[in-house]
Amino acid sequence: MITRRIIPCLDVKDGRVVKGINFVGLREVGDPAELAKQYYEQGADELVFLDITATHEHRETMVHIVEKVAEQVFMPFTIGGGIRTADEIRAVLRAGADKVSLNSAAVRNPDLISQSASLFGSQCIVLAVDGRMRETKDGWNVVINGGRIDTGIDAVEWIKEGVAKGAGEILLTSMDADGTKNGFDLPFLKAVRKEVHVPVIASGGCGSLEHFHEVFAQDAADAALAASLFHYGELTVGDVKNYLKEKGIPVRL
Repeated sequence: MITRRIIPCLDVKDGRVVKGINFVGLREVGDPAELAKQYYEQGADELVFLDITATHEHRETMVHIVEKVAEQVFMPFTIGGGIRTADEIRAVLRAGADKVSLNSAAVRNPDLISQSASLFGSQCIVLAVDGRMRETKDGWNVVINGGRIDTGIDAVEWIKEGVAKGAGEILLTSMDADGTKNGFDLPFLKAVRKEVHVPVIASGGCGSLEHFHEVFAQDAADAALAASLFHYGELTVGDVKNYLKEKGIPVRL
């Protein structure tokens, strides 16, 4: 039986981990390397590190911080934010990342997905999609630049295209749920999961142990990502895994 993964997320701005609600109102919560080490020791399956303002500020991901974080963890580690070229992907992989998350740059240049998958392997390429429900309530649009630009592109169709081009995993963030602690966006996750056969990471909205159980019990995702719950010490990774085990969800302890 495939184990479900629990993934803390480090959103980094100006070298510090931050957290907000619906991508705004950011508050500083700590040092990325220190938090990375803490989550590794708690038994996290993976770590995701997102330089959340790199794209908006038109600069590259802070490789030196990637190196510092990589020194603290010995588990799969995904880097995203501001990555636009194969050379930049190579740089963060050399700095210690196992995978690279492509978001805005892939929307602007979809061939970056196929080029990167060809050079580094699909297992290295995570297509990160930030989606928001359309006002018509008939689906979700892709939003880029850290939540600032609604592209008008249908999120599910874009994900299908990305997987066809070689993305090996999907990091799906619901902007409607992000930071609300009201639970993962199950309809959005299920709509994506129905269309693709690569692992899907649920992101945005987790606020309780029950939410982790819900997303796995309904088979809406292969992995669950959370930030504020872990950053503010409301739960540890161990708390989540022990709870899921008791509920019959397979996890790696």
